[in-house]
Amino acid sequence: MSIAASARNRFDNGQDAAGASGYRDAPPRMGFFTDTSVCIGCKACEVACKEWNRVPEDGLDFTGMSYDNTVGLSADTWRHVAFIEQRKPLAAQVTGRDGPAERPVTVEDAAEGLRWLMSSDVCKHCTEAACLDVCPTGSLFRTEFGTVVVQEDICNGCGYCVPACPFGVIDQRHGDGRVWKCTLCYDRLGVGAEPACAKSCPTDSIQFGPLDELRQRADRRLAQLHSRGVADARLYGRDPADGIGGAGAFFLLLDEPEVYGLPPDPVVTTRDLPSMWKLVAVAASSVLLAVGTAFAGAGRHQGGAR
Repeated sequence: MSIAASARNRFDNGQDAAGASGYRDAPPRMGFFTDTSVCIGCKACEVACKEWNRVPEDGLDFTGMSYDNTVGLSADTWRHVAFIEQRKPLAAQVTGRDGPAERPVTVEDAAEGLRWLMSSDVCKHCTEAACLDVCPTGSLFRTEFGTVVVQEDICNGCGYCVPACPFGVIDQRHGDGRVWKCTLCYDRLGVGAEPACAKSCPTDSIQFGPLDELRQRADRRLAQLHSRGVADARLYGRDPADGIGGAGAFFLLLDEPEVYGLPPDPVVTTRDLPSMWKLVAVAASSVLLAVGTAFAGAGRHQGGAR
């Protein structure tokens, strides 16, 4: 099947990611819901991911980005815990009363201080995954759980998938050339176990389960935070109508996506491939028609000259 045909079939498929890849009677689509409002930045998920998947050590460098020593996702960092420091009012935290008059404390008295936004980032396992569309060897494939996995033994290191990912997730390993990323612990899913990162998370910031159930749980959590006055809380990657058909790993954020290093409106980069191939076909037909007309005209001219 051509890249264009593959993309067209997938875009018309809706949310049945496994069904689009030919699985019959597939299990429920599985995924991650990461609630950043309860992340404590312990990095247990990073360590568990490395240990279970045998991901190489990627440096314990002082980056100057708070306590973030890995900076972002890479071939050797499949889970990345970000620490974003902000000078903002600390909501509902009041440090005391003003002077001997014992003035009643108001919302305006909320203490200003350092706010940490912590978030454990990971591959989004997109419904519409551009990395799958551009892979020439089939190294990237969709599992029966709707996740996206790299088969490193048949990856030829072409790197086409690296710029195709709108999130900058997939990456080539230095000295190796092949691409690597989160598999959502495909080997663990096959035996009914949850991924290592979710298993190790002490606060349930990383939640694993059927994607439909996670979306419902996320909606309830968002409503709860809004009712408590956390107006900036929002869900990212939850909407099946977004530019990637909804993410298999989505997030509850406490600020704009850009603050966390996430694109505000991600769009699958192969979205326009079908229309592009149609234009190429039309252009090629026009060229062939012009060439044919030119040869026919030349033939008539030579015949008249005789």
